[in-house]
Amino acid sequence: MSSEAREWVWEHSSSRGTARLVLLSIADRVADEQCVSWASLSSLAKRTRASISTVREAIDRLARSGELEQLDDLTGPQRSTVYRLPLAAKAVAQTVENEDGAEGPTEEYEATPAIKVSALRRCGIRPREVLETPSRVRKPAVPETGRPRRKPAPRRTGNRQSDVPETGTQNRSEPDLNRRYSSGGTAVLSATEWQVDPATQTWLRQEGHLDRLGEQGLQAADAKWRAHRADFKPRTAGAWAADWRSWVTREHSPSRPNLSTAPGKRPAVPSGMTRAEAHTAALLAALDEPTETEG
Repeated sequence: MSSEAREWVWEHSSSRGTARLVLLSIADRVADEQCVSWASLSSLAKRTRASISTVREAIDRLARSGELEQLDDLTGPQRSTVYRLPLAAKAVAQTVENEDGAEGPTEEYEATPAIKVSALRRCGIRPREVLETPSRVRKPAVPETGRPRRKPAPRRTGNRQSDVPETGTQNRSEPDLNRRYSSGGTAVLSATEWQVDPATQTWLRQEGHLDRLGEQGLQAADAKWRAHRADFKPRTAGAWAADWRSWVTREHSPSRPNLSTAPGKRPAVPSGMTRAEAHTAALLAALDEPTETEG
């Protein structure tokens, strides 16, 4: 019966363009005089060489024109959509009646013939089961309050899940002070806002930097670091912690002897000198010291 359905599309359909190709593709799968067929959007897109969105728009136009209807209470193989060509079905039914020899009227039927579902089972078309309703299959059970059963989210986490950290695993060991500037899921803050976290304090003790520099020396190193990093772009707390540790590792101990202040040398170099100027002053002081051959 697909030939009769295709013939009706060619001769009587007012569809054009992609809509006409879609209607012909559906009519090509008609199995009997009921003009019922099944097809998926992907298969129609492949046969018509059109996108799925274009096929969907074509089906909507055909449905508005009355040349195609979607039977939502039926489902085809692999849960595909079932369609019907109602105008073609009326024409085919009238042709069958005239071939039976009845002296029927020449006008068309007033209503589309009823669908016989039992005759469609051999084509893989069957009634849609109630359990396939999305509201009963996909919707999980929820308590009476209408909200899913889950642990309440901690404060200041917005819509985040309770098992997801706010700034990632990098900052789990850091205090809240380094996480309250979080934006978009990752904490970013300036060098002046960053504070030494417990993990960094433990690192100072284990590596011996606290004993080497002392409290005052460590505070001086921290102040210099913040002054040099004041104009840097904001970073994550983990990045600042790594940079701060590298700075402290290179910091000299306050008790380290200064060659320029050793006995027999020139006075201490003023603090305003650069490192190159300080080294030059130390070399000049060493040249002024008499050797064993001089006397």
